[in-house]
Amino acid sequence: MDIITLTQENIAAEHICCAMSSKSSEIGINAKKEWLKCRMQEGLKFKKLDARGKVFIEYLPAENAWLPITADGYILINCFWVSGSFKGKGYGKQLLTECEKDAKEQGYKGITLIVGQKKKPYLSDKTFMLKHGYQVCDSCPPYFELIAKRFDKKAPLPQFKACAHEGMGNGIQGIDIFFTAQCPFTVPYTRLLEPIILASEYPVRLHQITSKEMAQNHLCPVTTYSIFINGQFYSNEILTPDKLTKLIEASNKKVER
Repeated sequence: MDIITLTQENIAAEHICCAMSSKSSEIGINAKKEWLKCRMQEGLKFKKLDARGKVFIEYLPAENAWLPITADGYILINCFWVSGSFKGKGYGKQLLTECEKDAKEQGYKGITLIVGQKKKPYLSDKTFMLKHGYQVCDSCPPYFELIAKRFDKKAPLPQFKACAHEGMGNGIQGIDIFFTAQCPFTVPYTRLLEPIILASEYPVRLHQITSKEMAQNHLCPVTTYSIFINGQFYSNEILTPDKLTKLIEASNKKVER
């Protein structure tokens, strides 16, 4: 099956795989496409199979990554997804090979990406990557790992920056939600949370990360979506209104005790 590379010229007409067009997702898709268009000027590539499905890889030079990592001379895979009926047909290998070929032709030292110690939502499949020559080169609590494949065996391995380990610190009460427009689900789901936040007496704060400088100095390994409770990292899974309500109720009970 053919691979399509998104460009400034075709991005308006092409779907972006991780979210198919619908009225409920339109805001997030438009925000994601604008984010991609800006990053394309910094070397981002988005390649997908010519099919209506979630089969794509998104990557860019690590110096322009929206992550708190040190990976000079590497390409960072932002997102790599093969789902549903497309699994087990070699499409993942096809897309990864395309990414690696591109990186080598541009003279990069290797490729890096974040995975979970175990399979986690919104993180790439560690087992698949290890089978294709990647190795764990750093870790960060509670479950994040940085993996890499070096083309130049003398190149330093990528690492998480010190700030990725810090959290927000002690003495902070409430729920803090950080997000970017990198995922088409973050913006629309965040808007759904606003009525609950306004009605809650328990402090809940939203923080949109709007530049690579903010992202590269973030207080946990992931920037697309991260939740902190009382200053400590809690999860990178996107909250629904129901989940936020339950989280507020649980946090309130702890305060009352």
